[in-house]
Amino acid sequence: MPVRQPGVGGDGPLSVHLAPMRRRHLRRVLEIEHKVYPNPWTLGLFLSELGQPRDRFYVVARITGKVAGYAGLMIGYEESHVTNIAVDPSWQRHQVATRLLINLHGAALKHSTRNMTLEVRLSNAPAQAMYRQFGFETEGIRKNYYVENQEDALVMWAHDIDSDAYLRRIEQIKAAIRGVTVDETGVAAL
Repeated sequence: MPVRQPGVGGDGPLSVHLAPMRRRHLRRVLEIEHKVYPNPWTLGLFLSELGQPRDRFYVVARITGKVAGYAGLMIGYEESHVTNIAVDPSWQRHQVATRLLINLHGAALKHSTRNMTLEVRLSNAPAQAMYRQFGFETEGIRKNYYVENQEDALVMWAHDIDSDAYLRRIEQIKAAIRGVTVDETGVAAL
């Protein structure tokens, strides 16, 4: 079956492969980073994060063999912090970020954390809507968090991510995903 390309119609299913982020992915990760963030992370920062495998988890989403998005998680004792989720603009609105966040949830559970947190731009309504679908609720504001434009960030939390009710929520989200997801990370079967 053919795989749909960005911006091209078709009946073929979208096939997204999730894999642990490796150094070889960083050139494409940095390209996406520069497309979607006004103050992008550097190669050195990504290398530092990848060098901490005990308490960091990074994943890439590949479509037709090319990195289309990525996400990261910093793992603590009872909480995990989503460090970033980014999708190439040509693949946004194809549920790539949803797949990535499900995978981060699996990594958080694997490390026995019970809560997840993140910051999101006050102006980023689409991301906020996705996070709310996952049960994240706004619990605070970080004033002037984004230094390039002094924009505030919402601090969002999802609690009890290991509960039966939350796991049912994740199953409902998974059931609504169109296309195929292949998980090569070993943390969250989609």
